[in-house]
Amino acid sequence: MADAKTTWSGHVTVSPHLHEGSSTARIMISVILCLLPAGAWGVFLFGLYSLYVILVSIAACVLTEFVIARLLGRFTLNDWSAVLTGLLIGYNMPPSVPLYLPVIASVFAIGVVKMAFGGLGRNWMNPALAGRVFLTFSWTGFMTTWKTPLTWGSDAVTSATVLGYVKAGLVDYQGSIRGPIEFLAAKGYPLPDLPAFLSPLGRLLPGRYGALFLGNIPGCIGEVSALLLLLGSIYLLVKKIIAWEIPVSYIGSFALLIWFLGGRPFGAGVFTGDVLFHLLAGGLVLGALYMATDMVSSPLNRSGMIIYGVGAGFLTFLIRIYGSFPEGVSLAIIIMNMFVPLINRMTHPVVFGYVKEGKE
Repeated sequence: MADAKTTWSGHVTVSPHLHEGSSTARIMISVILCLLPAGAWGVFLFGLYSLYVILVSIAACVLTEFVIARLLGRFTLNDWSAVLTGLLIGYNMPPSVPLYLPVIASVFAIGVVKMAFGGLGRNWMNPALAGRVFLTFSWTGFMTTWKTPLTWGSDAVTSATVLGYVKAGLVDYQGSIRGPIEFLAAKGYPLPDLPAFLSPLGRLLPGRYGALFLGNIPGCIGEVSALLLLLGSIYLLVKKIIAWEIPVSYIGSFALLIWFLGGRPFGAGVFTGDVLFHLLAGGLVLGALYMATDMVSSPLNRSGMIIYGVGAGFLTFLIRIYGSFPEGVSLAIIIMNMFVPLINRMTHPVVFGYVKEGKE
């Protein structure tokens, strides 16, 4: 038998040894395509001006990254990450926001949160969410003014979101009502019914829940249709572009806490919270499926992803139910982004062949 040392002529290269075939650009384009139906629905609900908000957000992100990258002697637009960031910023804007605000959010997201730290792969929080939170604290009035769906004319009326109305109405509310749907009905809040052509789909979730599920409610442009966001995420999950651990642990922990304590603000006891309302009424579906799952700013391994998702779910519940804001998704995800380096350190797997200290 020949000596392997004398007959082997190959060499070992650095990892990875196998290539799945995906690229950053392909992943970004896939996410963009999966988000388009929800954005189209938002434009249909809130009018053509909403499309301008989305397009301005994308253009501002692309231009900002192009200028900064050129100053650094680089070209980075071919990875499509700037387009995705702009799309998500547009989706996180109120439909009637002045156009200069998404420009400011885009410049902040790309220039400060992303490029200042070295570009894609080095940003320590989700740039689109950072841009939204920056605007929320700086231009609160514009970022909390919402448009009633299907009022396309110049005399379109504004209203609170369903979460905002519940939060504001409960400040001085005394008594016992079963939950937020009943509270809105008692207060005469005009939660829209479904358009006639959507009535058959409304049978998936009867009554007011159908309007929440399909997205005939005030809200940010791209967050209102839970159905279309869920349909888009199916492809991303099947292709393993996003990991199931984050959205499942995020939504699951939030739902459990809402069920346990969500009825308390209405004078009800424990285990009376309206889980379905809180899952559908805000930006949880968009945040959990498309933003918390950002590969750069989320943990690297399964146990870390679960810790991250549970933390985001807890913070969303805490802010939404007991905080001063009606919604808590953006802040919850950004806060957990800050903990990702620590989570990665705590859950870092042992290198093959090594034994943890004290386990010898």
